[in-house]
Amino acid sequence: MTLRIGITGGIASGKSTVSSCLQRWGYPVIDADVIAKDVMQKNGSAFLAVVAHFSSDILDADGEIERMKLAEIIFQDDKKRMELNQIVHPMIQAEMERQFLHAQKNGIKMVFFDVPLLFDTDSLSLPLDFVIVVTVKPDIQLQRLMERNGYTKEHALCRIQSQMPVAKKEKYADFIIYNNGTEEETEQQLKKVLEILIKRQI
Repeated sequence: MTLRIGITGGIASGKSTVSSCLQRWGYPVIDADVIAKDVMQKNGSAFLAVVAHFSSDILDADGEIERMKLAEIIFQDDKKRMELNQIVHPMIQAEMERQFLHAQKNGIKMVFFDVPLLFDTDSLSLPLDFVIVVTVKPDIQLQRLMERNGYTKEHALCRIQSQMPVAKKEKYADFIIYNNGTEEETEQQLKKVLEILIKRQI
C-alpha cells in the first residue's frame, strides 16, 4: 500500500520548507502549484480555456499567461477565482493522479501532495490517508509574505484573507507542524511525523 499524504497551510506558512526537506530526504512530493504553472503554459492543457475565459489581456508579449496579471484579477474577485479553479483544478488533479500512480508502480510507499488550496475549494478533491497542516502565527506570516514577495501590507493581507484561515485548516489536520521558529525546529517536527507515518505503512 502506498500512503497518500497531503501537505497544506496558508500562504507563506512554510509548506515549501517542509516539501523541500522531504525531497532532500528522498520522498516524492507532487506539487499542485508547479502543475498549475505547467497546465497554464502556452502548450499546457488549460491554456486555451483560461485565455478564452479571461481574454487575451492576461497574455504577456510572448503570448504566455502573465501570472501576476491573472492574480490581480482573481484575488480581488471571489467569483473569478472560483471560475479559474473550476477550469484548472480538474487538469491539476488528473496530473497529480498520474504522478501518484507512476510512483506507486515504482514501489514508493509514501507520496506527498503539496496542495495549498486543499481545504479552500470544492473543485479539487484528492483521496488522502493523512493531512499535514503547516501553520504559522499571523504576524510572522504577514511579515514573511511581505519580505518574500515585496508586497505592501495591504496587498499581503488581501492575499492571506483570500484563503481559509490557517487556524480553521488545523481542525482538519492529522498532524500540525508549527513553522514559527528556525528551519531546524521545523525539520525536527517533520522527522517525528515521518516516524509515525513509517509505522502506519507497515
